[in-house]
Amino acid sequence: MQNEQVLFDSLDAADFVSLFGSVYEHSPWVAEQVWRQKAEHPKDYFDDIEKVQVAMKEVVDQSTDEQKLMLLRAHPDLAGKAALAGTMTNESKSEQAGAGLDQCSDEELARFLQLNDEYRSKFGFPFIMAVKGATKDQILDGFEKRTPNDWQTEFDRALNEVHKIASFRLADF
Repeated sequence: MQNEQVLFDSLDAADFVSLFGSVYEHSPWVAEQVWRQKAEHPKDYFDDIEKVQVAMKEVVDQSTDEQKLMLLRAHPDLAGKAALAGTMTNESKSEQAGAGLDQCSDEELARFLQLNDEYRSKFGFPFIMAVKGATKDQILDGFEKRTPNDWQTEFDRALNEVHKIASFRLADF
């Protein structure tokens, strides 16, 4: 933990955003806002990764609903078009590969594409699930259970899943 403190305390704004900007998918604004808040906090604001995680979560939770919606929309579909086109972030590629989504059969892929389209059409953002440790069947089950939900329930659930993803990513630091 002492080495982390030296590392975090020695970062300038650009280095901090470079290091933490991808924790929230395609949303470096979260890290930028955390960095701006550093001046308002005690010197130990960034002395461990857990405090960085709390600060980043608070920035997201205190953002506007429009910012939250943009954050949700920044996420790729699971086993979706971004995966097929190879345009996902390295973090998303790794997370989806860990769940076996990079090895779907043609039938599984067709099912994922259908479910992604249905979900996105209903809610206006992609189905988001922290897939680390999950199987394809568990993810498909998540689609089935969550798609009937109302918009607010899914919006809140998707944000919770985004926070889980961020937590997993920060745990790798």
